[in-house]
Amino acid sequence: MWHLALVIQSRTITDTEALCAALATDCDTEWNDSNSFSLELTETKCKDLRAMWNTRMRGLIATDEVLKVFAKHS
Repeated sequence: MWHLALVIQSRTITDTEALCAALATDCDTEWNDSNSFSLELTETKCKDLRAMWNTRMRGLIATDEVLKVFAKHS
């Protein structure tokens, strides 16, 4: 089995909550404290874990870019 864990914290708690919400349909997340959350991925094959990782990262990057645009215009 291949296992990956990631802890995520953004610039503000609101941005961190938005990143967590962006993953709601992709994977389970767990709040570590009021400022960060984590996710864990487990797959039997390394290539499957890499694909799952890439999907989650693309979603987080896209959400973060949208949050940056909102921050510039608020």
